[in-house]
Amino acid sequence: MEQKIKDIISQLTLEEKAALCSGISSWDTTPIKRLGIPSVNMADGPHGMRKEADEANFANLFDTSYPATCFPPAATLASTWNKELVYKTGKAIACEAKDQDVAVVLGPGVNIKRSPLCGRNFEYFSEDPYLTAELGVSYVNGVQSENVGTSVKHFAANSQEFRRLISSSEVDERALREIYLYAFEQIVKRANPYTIMSAYNKINGVYASEDKYLLKDILKKEWGYKGIVVSDWGAVSDRVEGVKAGLHLEMPSSNGTRDIEIVNAVKDGVLLEKDLDAILVELLDFIFKCDENLTKNKKYKADYAANHILAKEVANEGTVLLKNDGILPLKENSSLAVVGKLAEHMRYQGGGSSNVIPKHEVSFLTHLDTIGVKYSYSPGYAIECDKVSELMIKEAANSTVGKDVVLVYIGLTDEFESESFDREHLEIPKAHIALLEEVYKVNKNIVVILVGGSPSNINYYDKARAILYTGLTGEAGGESNYELLTGKANPSGKLSETFPIDLDDEMSTQYFGSPYAEYRESIFVGYRYFDKAKKQVRFPFGFGLSYTKFEYSNLKVSKKSLKCGEKLVVSFNIKNIGKYAGAEVCQLYVSNKNSKQIMAEKELKGFEKVYLREGEEKTVEIELDDRSFSFYNVADKEWQIENGFFDILIGSSSRHILLKETISHEGNAKNITDFTLSAPSYFNLEKVDSIPLNDFENLLGRPVNIYMRPKHKEYTMDTCMGELHPKGFARFLLWTVKVSSQHFLGSKEKKTKAKKKMFYEGALNIPFRNLYAQSMGHVSKHTIDGLLLMTNGRFFKGFFKIISSAFEKKFDKKKLYLTPPENQKDK
Repeated sequence: MEQKIKDIISQLTLEEKAALCSGISSWDTTPIKRLGIPSVNMADGPHGMRKEADEANFANLFDTSYPATCFPPAATLASTWNKELVYKTGKAIACEAKDQDVAVVLGPGVNIKRSPLCGRNFEYFSEDPYLTAELGVSYVNGVQSENVGTSVKHFAANSQEFRRLISSSEVDERALREIYLYAFEQIVKRANPYTIMSAYNKINGVYASEDKYLLKDILKKEWGYKGIVVSDWGAVSDRVEGVKAGLHLEMPSSNGTRDIEIVNAVKDGVLLEKDLDAILVELLDFIFKCDENLTKNKKYKADYAANHILAKEVANEGTVLLKNDGILPLKENSSLAVVGKLAEHMRYQGGGSSNVIPKHEVSFLTHLDTIGVKYSYSPGYAIECDKVSELMIKEAANSTVGKDVVLVYIGLTDEFESESFDREHLEIPKAHIALLEEVYKVNKNIVVILVGGSPSNINYYDKARAILYTGLTGEAGGESNYELLTGKANPSGKLSETFPIDLDDEMSTQYFGSPYAEYRESIFVGYRYFDKAKKQVRFPFGFGLSYTKFEYSNLKVSKKSLKCGEKLVVSFNIKNIGKYAGAEVCQLYVSNKNSKQIMAEKELKGFEKVYLREGEEKTVEIELDDRSFSFYNVADKEWQIENGFFDILIGSSSRHILLKETISHEGNAKNITDFTLSAPSYFNLEKVDSIPLNDFENLLGRPVNIYMRPKHKEYTMDTCMGELHPKGFARFLLWTVKVSSQHFLGSKEKKTKAKKKMFYEGALNIPFRNLYAQSMGHVSKHTIDGLLLMTNGRFFKGFFKIISSAFEKKFDKKKLYLTPPENQKDK
């Protein structure tokens, strides 16, 4: 294959080489038919296939796709803490990809949940890099075991939706390595994904798609990555700089506009053709591998019925029991009242590009009707708004009088969390709280079924006898809810992120959602911060109850002292001492007892999910290696271990430690930078509410990049619509953006309030460059050049440029490269 690729490259014209570096459509790579280079298809698929039925453009974004199994999204999948189940899920998604002739699944998303405010958190696994890495490795290996590729995203430090195409994540090197890159590193080294997807954002002022340090120095040279880097859809600012940095493929198609930039750069000597050829070697290897897989997978038929059952299993294991005074599982023949529109209109998934059309969705009410369970139902609120309806609430409360149990469905709706915008608070809709409080007045036997892809404020804790956090359930949510409530399945999920008592308890909140986001909290993300700051939380990381009880005992370590290169085997017993069969997630944390540097109190370094019958006992073994005790030493640019003592902690959550053993380690770290004087706040998180800029810059090693909103009439191609000042022509353009964003929603029934918000906020995040780069050739670069001139106050020059562009000869990349070679000769 290597020689074949070299021979092909030697026959490619410069224009063809450039054409290969971007798509032919929204989802397909560019073919060169005269040389036998095929086109391969990619599709969204973190929690199920979303292969679009029609060519996507600004007029039909997320409009239609082929039905597929809608599995629970990553937030719920992560709560299973079950590596084998995640592997099976990846494998099942790959089987449906084969069924739909898709070569690459665009997932998983392994960004860290830096703040619960990120609107896209439901697509990501956890606040913890170790848990994220373990599940990410399982997912990628599961998908690729079926000869289907993955695209691990979004590389890297992509933690907010606000100004996502121009924002900069200002993050120190140690936090970048230990928190935000760790999962990518482990997946690259242990699963070898076909592609890595570069993020929209900048990292320390450099666009991820143009970041040589990230894409070449770390990904390729340090980690030894063999696959390709594909841009997130619309993430490219400077295509030539992207090629230099190691970006192989720009998606979607810009209809050749960006290809011309590559051609001109080579002709002008700005880009060396040998560097372009180096990109093509890996890109063509990827294309031919995918094409070979597609040939093998032809006529494959997925078992959608079996996958529906698997989706239910994931929902069962990903549901977290947060509170239970014994009311659950429900007793047989209990009279039931169900209130809350979310029981009827369930949230199977989050909103945005990952939205799957479910093959077989089952709501809770539908399932009750199917199996003949008697119940009363009242919606209590409208799903599309936060307005409190006194009439609906009164009707709902009255329907619960005298019932043995009231199931209250409340939580986050699509309007409260989605791609394209971030959350402003942790509250659920006011109407949901009003419903709960009104029901509580007439019936205290309340079981809350809490819905959502992120933590929310649970200030109603005392009004519920049980709280079942179902997350986002996937298409089998109704069946799963019933099995868990009745005890046919025993809850075994554990939280993959901390539930704070209040949003202000999160230090990162102060620095979240700015165009240039300062990651001042450094490594102290999630439980790392709450533990170090000694702050109380509503529910800790790793927490989750069961209908049974477990007992931990007999902790042993294979050695009491370690040297670099040696492994430590930790073993302990876990016993089911309750009345139900169940599963427990046993968690292992490591604590550096006498560190002289900035260090978390403890960090997750191992876990096992153990299934036990009543009275059954098992021994669990977890192996730790050097990385289990390491930190990233920025001074030496390598992973090192401090000399000293480490506690091995075994628990059922980050705050429920049940067993402890201490070992010593002869570390190898010597050149440790002392930040006690230059950044003292990091050593006193119990006593400080914020990190001074000076401390952060000392940790960062430079002044932070400062965001400067473009002045009126000084806009560039990288200026996004939300940065425009409402003056002159820019005011008209902003009005046009608002109107057109609603038009793109398509049919009237799709124009929900949540989707209107998502599309409008998404439109405000779009830079001028994307108006042509993502238009599939419907809008030329010259047209946007003219629009930019008009917005910058040169109205007539811009207007005439737009008019002249209408008479230009239109280039059609599809027509050129999809036409059979014999017909091309006739032209």
